[in-house]
Amino acid sequence: MVHTIDLATDELALVPALCLGAGAILRIENIGPGEVTTDSPDLVDQNYEAGVVEIRFLRAGTVVVTVPQAGEAHDIAVVVR
Repeated sequence: MVHTIDLATDELALVPALCLGAGAILRIENIGPGEVTTDSPDLVDQNYEAGVVEIRFLRAGTVVVTVPQAGEAHDIAVVVR
């Protein structure tokens, strides 16, 4: 499963939390390199290429993904089952 957030059109405030299965990918489009962070790097595999960050969730747990938008940092709590 791939869940995509396009920062050119989507409002991050509308995505406060997600529940995804292990192996799922959170794809964040229209972002610069090094801008997206996670609080549990041991639970994810994160890659950046050409304005797109892909975060694959490796195993169960909770990961907070922090994404900047319009000068503010937005946290998305991702519960991985």
